Amino acid sequence: MTDKRISFLGPAGTYSEQAAQIWCEECDLVSVDSIPDVAKAVNDGLTDIGIVPIENSIEGGVTFTLDLLIHDSDLSICGEIVIPINHNLMSKTEIDFSEIQTVYSHPQSLGQCRQFLTTNLPNANLVASLSNSAAVEEMMKSPMNSAAISSDQAAKIYGAKILKKNVEDRPNNETRFIVLGKNDHPKTGNDKTSLCFEFQGDQPGILSESLTEFASRDINLVKIESRPNKKSLGRYVFLVDIEGHRTDEKVANSIESLSSKVAMIKVLGSYPKFI
Repeated sequence: MTDKRISFLGPAGTYSEQAAQIWCEECDLVSVDSIPDVAKAVNDGLTDIGIVPIENSIEGGVTFTLDLLIHDSDLSICGEIVIPINHNLMSKTEIDFSEIQTVYSHPQSLGQCRQFLTTNLPNANLVASLSNSAAVEEMMKSPMNSAAISSDQAAKIYGAKILKKNVEDRPNNETRFIVLGKNDHPKTGNDKTSLCFEFQGDQPGILSESLTEFASRDINLVKIESRPNKKSLGRYVFLVDIEGHRTDEKVANSIESLSSKVAMIKVLGSYPKFI
């Protein structure tokens, strides 16, 4: 690994920091305040690469990251990593669940623990924080009987008392992170390519017809999802992951053919598959 600096969604103690540490043990880690700031640090030369969450096994796509890739960044995906997520409910001191008035956490984490919160803290006010680690910091400063949902590491950093471990609703909770850089990754033979596209109109069968560009060339479609195009209600941008590298002949041909059927297409990058 030749990269020296990697930006992540901070502060220290977030799952993003954990993913960054696993991705590059030798890198200097640079904490920033938001997902867009991760990309900005790379664009501005503050870091060589950045790491952001893109997908969770319980809550699905991370909308901040998807919208960043579609609308607000020209960086390329050059890698991916998947890490297990174990959430803990914590407070300043030992406290009964019935006394907790407010729970701080990142919106994705609140969603991943929705059933637990509904069952055990039905009257608590849920407050969205910029990150799981920031949630612990906010909780520790709160004058009310508060709790936070975050990682073991965040509890250690801020001196919080863990009230209950593993409060996520599903035991197989995992988050996929992508690595952003100014260039994507050279071909390895075990690659994935991410792209997004948008149609001019809404003709019947236009999506399925477009996806045949991959199927007809025996290219496996790994994932597909959509996001509003932010221009008109009911109009969407489709994001797909396919197997293969953008320089592979059949992948390049499929992208070229798809380009003639869509109003916009953006190749987000090719990179080695983690799984």
